[in-house]
Amino acid sequence: MVVIWALVGVAVVGVVVYSLFVRRHGEATRPDADWTPTDEVFHDPSTNRVMRVWVDTAGQRHYVPSESG
Repeated sequence: MVVIWALVGVAVVGVVVYSLFVRRHGEATRPDADWTPTDEVFHDPSTNRVMRVWVDTAGQRHYVPSESG
């Protein structure tokens, strides 16, 4: 039983560490050529970055760090 809990603990720690290095849903390092910037800009408190919202031709939203931030 202790081995199972140890494996679960290692798995949880692994997922947390992995999540620190992957982008969030909709986040990109730079906009694609067919994306259009919106007027929406927000401060992401978890990364302390200013993010701009971009929209692609399908209407999907993408979040890109603002150069003016």
